[in-house]
Amino acid sequence: MERFYPIGTPGQPWSAADKAEWLARQTRKRSYREQVLDRIDALRDRFAVTRYGALTVDPERYPLFALAPRSPRAANPWVLVTGGVHGYETSGVQGALRFAAEHAADYNDRANILIAPCVSPWAYEHIHRWNDRAIDPNRSFVADSPCEEAAALMAMVRARDVPFLMHIDLHETTDTDESEFRPAKAARDGEEPGSGEIPDGFYTVADAQKPEPDFQGAIIAAVREVTHIALPDKNGQIIGEDVTQDGVIHYEAAGLGLCMGMTDARYVTTTEVYPDSPRVTDDLCNRAQVAAVRGGLDYALSR
Repeated sequence: MERFYPIGTPGQPWSAADKAEWLARQTRKRSYREQVLDRIDALRDRFAVTRYGALTVDPERYPLFALAPRSPRAANPWVLVTGGVHGYETSGVQGALRFAAEHAADYNDRANILIAPCVSPWAYEHIHRWNDRAIDPNRSFVADSPCEEAAALMAMVRARDVPFLMHIDLHETTDTDESEFRPAKAARDGEEPGSGEIPDGFYTVADAQKPEPDFQGAIIAAVREVTHIALPDKNGQIIGEDVTQDGVIHYEAAGLGLCMGMTDARYVTTTEVYPDSPRVTDDLCNRAQVAAVRGGLDYALSR
């Protein structure tokens, strides 16, 4: 196998030394404090802000926070909104924070909304898909998870000891998925690099075990008011999966250890925004995430 990535031996999974070399190459590119924690602090008068852990790589720099209702209503269903499971997917984080600041109060009479806006803060600062141990958090929502970001979130949600009606996990699909993260994963795992096609537009990933097509359709309809929906490729697919309805594909959530599979909620989805499209801006991507949350909530709460 020819070398296609600067770290490791082609055809062999990374050793501890390879992972250490990879980590040494990572640099901070933005501030979790300024872009996330300061915005959470500004919401403390409206939410119960809970610190549910911190990352061992730097506990002071990377505390983990969730926003919850100050006075949950026993009659209201619970809803989970997560962002930043992949820290490089910016609009997931900023969209969750924008929803909290501008729209969460609109649902106080109907839902108890729990928001974890930045699940992977080290990855957010370093603009990376993995955590500092070269683990993909969004394949790690499993029992005895090796990923502390996933484990901390699951423990926090379990501690609530409430049933969830809906969980929406906010993500992006970017050009760097092909230019950096797919090659890095292949190198890490000692595999041949593959290639794929990045879809231009918004789409959702439904749980194959409970796809709820009308719920997915409601999200697509809400986002369509903000930005364009991804079209299938010549094979009728998006990222290698069959399109089951406009802008929707299915994954096995629990089987793949995805964040959206971590609860027993009836209505679950993973959103995917394409920030590298010439047809969008950062603000439009954030607005699309907010529209997705609102579209999903409006549907789920009307049933």
